[in-house]
Order: sequence, then C-alpha cells, then structure tokens
Amino acid sequence: MKEKDKKIRKVIIINGPNLNLLGNREEKIYGVKSFDDVFCELEKIAENSGVKLLYFQSNKEGEIIDKIHECIKNVGFIIINPGALTHYSYSIHDAILSSKIPAVEVHISNIFKREEWRRKSVISPSVSGVISGFGTYSYNLALMYAVNYLNI
Repeated sequence: MKEKDKKIRKVIIINGPNLNLLGNREEKIYGVKSFDDVFCELEKIAENSGVKLLYFQSNKEGEIIDKIHECIKNVGFIIINPGALTHYSYSIHDAILSSKIPAVEVHISNIFKREEWRRKSVISPSVSGVISGFGTYSYNLALMYAVNYLNI
C-alpha cells in the first residue's frame, strides 16, 4: 500500500451540548455512567484494535466546528453525538461534509421515540450512518464500525 493510501488510525469522539453531564442528567434516558467511564471502556477497545482514540466535548457549536476542521488530515474517523445541535446545526453538517472524514452519528436514546422535534436530524445526511437507542453502548457500536472501516 502506498503511503498516501494509508488510513489515519485515529478516531475522535465529538460530543455536543450537555453530554458532559452524563451520569447526572435524566438517568432513565441517559443512564448512570459518566462519559469518563464510557471513554475508559472505549479506549480499551481502541487499544486492542490498534486505533488511537481521541475525545472532545463542547457546549458551543463553533468549538465543535473548529474541532472538526482541526481533524482534517489528522483523524481517520469521526464519531459524533451533536446532542440538541442534531436538530438544527447545518454548520456542523457542512463541517463534516467539508472535512471529507468518514463519520457516524450517535445518540444514546432512541431519538425516534422521543419528542417530535428530536426525530429530525440535519446531521444525518452528512454521515455514513446513525446509531441510536442503545444507551452508551451506541458508542461501542460506532467504534466497532470505525475500526472495521479503518481496517478495510
């Protein structure tokens, strides 16, 4: 394989607004684990798969967009949970498309079983797929997909 054809073996998880409160907010919907706990589990999977796992969380749309831009040519795959920005951030949608980095959208809850306004994602058309409704295990599924993608 030519050097330029090698995939960057870094995966970043980007979490949007209020996901820093996991373990403390609406436990019936989001569970009792903090994201630090979830990330520790994911790091083990990544390490065993030969992938470097990175993490970023922000409550600010612009910071998320800036992080996606920073990932260009530095990260091989994005796992994104945009939180409430899912439903109206065309800027994040455009940043993902512009980055040309493969991505998966993740949601802890099943957004299609929730309030009507949560059922529409403006991010989905910019990603390979959506994983929704499996609790924090949704991140595990996304990481498994990312590892598989990077190994192809």
